[in-house]
Amino acid sequence: MARDYLRQYDALVIGSGLAGQAAALRLADTRRVALITKRTLEDTATAWAQGGIAAVLDAADSVEAHIQDTFTAGAGLCDPMATRFVVEHGRAAIEWLITQGVPFTRDNSPFGFHLTREGGHSHRRIIHAADATGAAVQETLTEKVRNHPNITVLERHITVDLITGEKLGLKTQRCWGAYVLDIDNERILTLGAQHTILATGGAGKVYLYTTNPDTATGDGIAMAWRAGCRVANMEFVQFHPTCLYHPHAKSFLITEAMRGEGGILRLPDGTRFMPEHDERAELAPRDIVARAIDFEMKKHGLDCVFLDVTHKSPVFLASHFPNIYARCQKLGIDISRQPIPVVPAAHYTCGGIVADLAARTDLPGLYAVGEAACSGLHGANRLASNSLLECVVFAEAAVQDILAEKAPKLPKLPAWDESRVTDADEEIVISHNWDELRRFMWDYVGIVRTNKRLERAMHRIRLLEREIDEYYANFRISNDLIELRNLVLTAHLIVRSAQQRKESRGLHYSRDYPEMLGRAKDTVLRPGR
Repeated sequence: MARDYLRQYDALVIGSGLAGQAAALRLADTRRVALITKRTLEDTATAWAQGGIAAVLDAADSVEAHIQDTFTAGAGLCDPMATRFVVEHGRAAIEWLITQGVPFTRDNSPFGFHLTREGGHSHRRIIHAADATGAAVQETLTEKVRNHPNITVLERHITVDLITGEKLGLKTQRCWGAYVLDIDNERILTLGAQHTILATGGAGKVYLYTTNPDTATGDGIAMAWRAGCRVANMEFVQFHPTCLYHPHAKSFLITEAMRGEGGILRLPDGTRFMPEHDERAELAPRDIVARAIDFEMKKHGLDCVFLDVTHKSPVFLASHFPNIYARCQKLGIDISRQPIPVVPAAHYTCGGIVADLAARTDLPGLYAVGEAACSGLHGANRLASNSLLECVVFAEAAVQDILAEKAPKLPKLPAWDESRVTDADEEIVISHNWDELRRFMWDYVGIVRTNKRLERAMHRIRLLEREIDEYYANFRISNDLIELRNLVLTAHLIVRSAQQRKESRGLHYSRDYPEMLGRAKDTVLRPGR
């Protein structure tokens, strides 16, 4: 009874998207793995990804071209070594997914798979499964994860915090696993492991409008920060230009590939506006397109703009974009005859936990992979479809590093202490604070920023932090409290990073500093400073 709270594994993988599942499957050949996910294995941002995965797969394309496109989108801030590392490992990553059975769309090309083109890319290099690539990848890997004898799947479990040497009073700093809340049974488990991988995704839910699932609450970023890890470039939040604008379409993304196949952005009167903002028009990188839409909406007082693909045949649209076609039809929009109403929405967190080319963080034994990490690949703006590629490449890198290390012996791990807390009396405090946070982040820390807006946001964040710290110290924790605590901390890191950048670059646009400086520098935040 006394020790039923404690479970030990060789490795913990926190997060069940592509990064987490790819890491778990690769580790499980020789290690006992626990995979922790807040909801079910399928509830991830990966499952929502539509467009595809970028990689050099065509003979007419090149590694250098993909690197250059990534650099251009990243506005001078991409790390050269990280970018080359990911791009050069791109083909191997795709081939691994193919061997896992991912049903990418085939054609008669020499490679055998259809490649599309998206904004910011100079070549067709996006391999995809129709317009639901993420779902196809997720379903394929989930089946393998569920059936693997060396993987223990813990669904409806949310990580409270990492277990570190400092918390245990040890002289040597290292991550030794995590405290995890079993949501259904309302008890906290101590999960010990010599290696822990954070694959928790981004923090889109810090904003009122987002394309992200409800699980995107910045958990890994917040936990790593509390454990003493640096975070970087948190000011660069990518707003996807085209989220479906409809009262019954929650967070439904209209893929970048639709513009890649000729979609045109128009005002309500039919006027095309993107050529006035950038010579690449609809194929400009996402930050430029999102700002252009934001500008036109504010200039004309619009609720949305429109993406027009009516010049394409119904057969083409139904075959290339079956999910979008069907979803819009269900909502009364025939995209072969009517333009699609769209608005920008928070989509991707380009910054995150500082991680090296082996996905190692500042804390030994702790790795960060995917959207939770700042690997240096995305710079100031992520190039379309580089995210899923990053997940597979760095999952492999993390696993190789873990397998190469002789695992140290686990120290004695204590149970979570709930002796000084009581049941919460006012749950409404959590929902009210959540709503307030997302609204002021949208208003003050959105696509266009000012010093005054950032100051207002930080003032409100500090008030929320005090309330949440008091609540956390006195009441038993819940899933909602954990997520709110992580979201507020992540919002703090976003605003603090934005305040430090005295220029406009990539996804960070400031009216007070509209010019881009000559030298690109990362914004690196260190705990305790």
